[in-house]
Amino acid sequence: MNKHLRQVVAAWGVHTFTATGAVWGLLSLLAIQQHQWQLSFIWITLAIIVDGVDGWFARRARVKDYAPQVDGALMDNVIDYLNYVVVPAIFLIEAELVPAQFAIPVAAMIMLTSAYQFSQVDAKTEDHFFLGFPSYWNVTVLYMLVLNLNPWFNLGAFIALGILVFIPVKYVYPTRTEKLQRLTLTLTYIWGIIGFWGLMQFPNTPPQIMWATFIYIIYYIAISVWPEPKSEAEIEIEIEAA
Repeated sequence: MNKHLRQVVAAWGVHTFTATGAVWGLLSLLAIQQHQWQLSFIWITLAIIVDGVDGWFARRARVKDYAPQVDGALMDNVIDYLNYVVVPAIFLIEAELVPAQFAIPVAAMIMLTSAYQFSQVDAKTEDHFFLGFPSYWNVTVLYMLVLNLNPWFNLGAFIALGILVFIPVKYVYPTRTEKLQRLTLTLTYIWGIIGFWGLMQFPNTPPQIMWATFIYIIYYIAISVWPEPKSEAEIEIEIEAA
């Protein structure tokens, strides 16, 4: 097999790998339907892992050059909407995470706000941040179930996060944002390992384990909202404008 053919095969292999995210989403939905929460956690986690590494593989394999027939970014968005929005929307209904009379309205709110978040032209900024709450609904529902949070608290949290979708705050994209990237990735992996270990013990997950993972969430929020120091060029522009 010559070099060009190997590169084409690798590029299509990456697209196929990305596409498996849809399969994990389907399997998660089937597990949720049967109230097999732990199994659904496994499929959701696999989908998150695929989403977390496929971009690196795509850049490495130069999919735009060797498999240009497929829009990898579009495929990624479609699958992300399934796994980060549709799956958790069904999850919150089946797991009764909010008062029954609000279940479908909250699920609909998640679908609608996320449709906006995914389709806005600057959903991901040029410096690789998410603009507005980045639809981490799958992580949200997992915490709510494992920590057995009060349904009324969950309702308020969902509404607050839905509002944050429309507030143009920049959130770190762990695998792309250059700001403290090495530290962020290290903490992300640690958070993922601890969190998955906790999920595998559900429904007997030690609450302190899951609460400990909030250290990472606090860090993530802090580096997202903390303003970066202005460059010399930006300072000069502001001085000239004044």
